[in-house]
Amino acid sequence: MSTRKRNKSNHKKKLRIHQKIGKAPGTITYMGHREGTPTVITVLEYNEELYDSGSLQGPTEITSHIKPDRTAWFNIVGLSDAQLIGKVGETLRLNPLVMEDVVNTRPRPKIDEYDDYIFGVFTMSYLDKDQKLIGEHIALVLLENAVVVFQELEQDVFNGIRERIQNKTGRVRGKHADYLFFLLLDAIIDNYYVVLEHIGDRIEVLETEVYESPNPETAHKIQDLKKDVLNIRRWIFPVRELVSRLIETNHRLISADTRHFLKDAMDHSVEINESLQVYREMTMSLMEMYISNVSNKMNEVMKVLTIMASIFIPLTFIAGVYGMNFDHMPELHWPNGYFYVLGLMLLIFLMMLMYFKRKRWL
Repeated sequence: MSTRKRNKSNHKKKLRIHQKIGKAPGTITYMGHREGTPTVITVLEYNEELYDSGSLQGPTEITSHIKPDRTAWFNIVGLSDAQLIGKVGETLRLNPLVMEDVVNTRPRPKIDEYDDYIFGVFTMSYLDKDQKLIGEHIALVLLENAVVVFQELEQDVFNGIRERIQNKTGRVRGKHADYLFFLLLDAIIDNYYVVLEHIGDRIEVLETEVYESPNPETAHKIQDLKKDVLNIRRWIFPVRELVSRLIETNHRLISADTRHFLKDAMDHSVEINESLQVYREMTMSLMEMYISNVSNKMNEVMKVLTIMASIFIPLTFIAGVYGMNFDHMPELHWPNGYFYVLGLMLLIFLMMLMYFKRKRWL
């Protein structure tokens, strides 16, 4: 990213932050980077016998799809329309502080428990078509018979869950909304394995590049990798504690059966954090190896230059002595003096080469 584009991006962030300062708690102010994205609401309903999906015309239609005999999955894509998002919160009777967090795309992952629902904020990480790391804000709300998902973009990591529901594979069609909530959370966590595999591949490539041909571009790549690792750590590190809270909660919306599944998600989050810590240390050591290898190559260059200078200093001295225009220099009148001096210079050159090789400096 160029300096001009980076400064422009930082200026936009400051403007968004300034827009929020001074407003009352619970004020819905979009804090993301995708202004103008239209909000689309879709619903997927299912039970053991029923499967149906479609689009909704507005927030007021949401409550009509929440029924005790089925589970409803509402997907709300596009968060920049603060007014419409506010109506969704009013329809579902969600706390204004919850809706404030829904449109704030930079909060720390969190879980809040209320009497009638459980609210969670996470960062869904995946790779785009250019293999660039994307961290997308996502908010989940677990209701009595429904799960509401708020996200900025249509792209997500939930296609496998949709296919399992549609094809009636696995146990999801026979479970309640809390199990769907677990599946969504588990998919977010498990996709970090894909991201970490990509990070591992980048580390291997950079290790080879650092050893074989380090250059200034390599340093930029290492810095970009370091930023990605730090971002991933910021996104995933708190999740372990949040899943632990869900396991230990006595909230009526989380069944004992689902708590057992959440333990698996807990194990995955612990494993990801441990792997991430290893990658973080490896990334930090990459810069040290880069600096060390660049210094070694510089030392090799300096050694060659020093050897060349050491060889030519005595030769230059001899040439300088006999280049002086004095009349009383006996060697200047020798018939073969020129060849004697060249021979002496050649002898000195060969002796110095032998000395350097004996010292293993060459």
